[in-house]
Amino acid sequence: MDGAGSFGAGRAGSAFDPVAFVKQPQTVLRVLAWIFSMVVFASIINEGYANMGSERLYCVFNRNQDACNYGIIVGIIAFLASVFFLALDVYFPQISSVKDRKRAVLLEIVFSGFWTFLWFVGFCFLANQWSHTSPTELPLEQASDAARAAIAFSFFSIITWAALTACAVQRFLLGTDMSLFTGEHVTSQAPKQPYPSNDVIGQTTVPVDAYQSPPLIETAETGPPGYKIPPAF
Repeated sequence: MDGAGSFGAGRAGSAFDPVAFVKQPQTVLRVLAWIFSMVVFASIINEGYANMGSERLYCVFNRNQDACNYGIIVGIIAFLASVFFLALDVYFPQISSVKDRKRAVLLEIVFSGFWTFLWFVGFCFLANQWSHTSPTELPLEQASDAARAAIAFSFFSIITWAALTACAVQRFLLGTDMSLFTGEHVTSQAPKQPYPSNDVIGQTTVPVDAYQSPPLIETAETGPPGYKIPPAF
């Protein structure tokens, strides 16, 4: 079948093995990325804001609303992306086309690499704003744990998404090697030999019919003595 065994997956159409799927390093990394992203945006949404005796809420990261918004948006998108790519991993062995598999792996490489960069920026941004936060400006008794959790799990997310990017690159390189043996990369079959093959000595084999003598023509010379050719009517 087209695309059998390419891009790090088994033969297309093969039965799904949940035990082997759960044991894959890529699956473990996706679950960790899902958990870490949920901790980041949930910590900021639940306890990442504080008030100063009024109804207005301020972001605990140096009262910078952009810091809280950045952590929430990046975390939610990473959470949804982890679910999407986990479902794609389940469906991936059922994809029979090598081109579709290649597109899926390339999408994962681009997204995982880009989100690794965003998590790095988010970690630096949140850590910088937290270092400039003054306890006199905001009541940080309850929000400090949430802020530290968001910063710590942003750092853990950098590692997990970088590892996912490396796994995707490895799958792409493996798929490139395996797809060379699939039917899509075979341009044409070898042309059939239009001439008779050569024998062991290297000379061309001549058909046996070529050595047959021409048909016998009955003449007076070929007949026995005294034999007369019958007249033709």
